[in-house]
Amino acid sequence: MKKILIQVVLVAISAFIAFQIYKTVEQPILFEKAKKERYQKVVAQLKDIRKAELAFKSVNGQFTGSWDTLVTFVAEDSLPLVRRIGSLTDSMVDAGWTEAKALKKGLIIRDTLYVGVQDSLFKTASFDASKLPVIPYTNNERFQLGAGVVTTGSGVQVQVFEAKCHNNQYLRSLKEEYGQFIINDNEAARVNNKFPGLKVGSLTEANNNAGNWE
Repeated sequence: MKKILIQVVLVAISAFIAFQIYKTVEQPILFEKAKKERYQKVVAQLKDIRKAELAFKSVNGQFTGSWDTLVTFVAEDSLPLVRRIGSLTDSMVDAGWTEAKALKKGLIIRDTLYVGVQDSLFKTASFDASKLPVIPYTNNERFQLGAGVVTTGSGVQVQVFEAKCHNNQYLRSLKEEYGQFIINDNEAARVNNKFPGLKVGSLTEANNNAGNWE
């Protein structure tokens, strides 16, 4: 009886050790897989936000830090599109023709058309401008959005914007099972003086509207 009891205890200990080894080896892999899925979706959303902000600036001369303004722009505004038909031939250039003269004569065409922002930038029929501010994998939490002007070292003033979300937001659904891994990621970012999450643009430097994943 004593021998059987010892064997049961040993089996239980072995099973516990095997489980701990499994957790040690498999959990980081599973976390990285789940994180990558969310990471890619958030990055895609930030790229869409960047496209919308750049289009807004092309029309209005500055970025916006207002979600209401940006969403309305995407859903209801339009972008100018120059239709170009024909060009100056070598013989026309040799004869001293200018594009203005060719336009007047009707030999070439330059028309400005206006295309809806949403149709121009986001060609999928399923795109919903109202969802642009929403962080994927959250309960309708919004990206933090801001816009402003920074002065470069050479004294040039540059229009800038920034959209970002914290790791704790887009990884929240993983917290119960992988909470320590999320804490580790945040701490690694802090140690390296980096933002613990994903963002595009910057309100403190002119970084050409780059994302921190690039």
